[in-house]
Amino acid sequence: METIDTQKFKTVAKFSERMPAEILAGMLNDNGIPAGVFGADSSYPSLGYAKAIEVKVNADDYEKAVALIPEEDRLKEE
Repeated sequence: METIDTQKFKTVAKFSERMPAEILAGMLNDNGIPAGVFGADSSYPSLGYAKAIEVKVNADDYEKAVALIPEEDRLKEE
């Protein structure tokens, strides 16, 4: 079984709800950029407001992914 090294992932967007994160990850996947949704597995959906739901891509795909994401959904520099 292959293990996943999460250190090679970069967050491209954060959401407080799961559905927009899933839609964005699906759009990225449809455009050939493997993407995943992280932090949406809580049994208490309201906790999503305390901890963001993140869409992550491989570090090598980060620039291509950001170019495809609508500006209003892009992760803002902190």
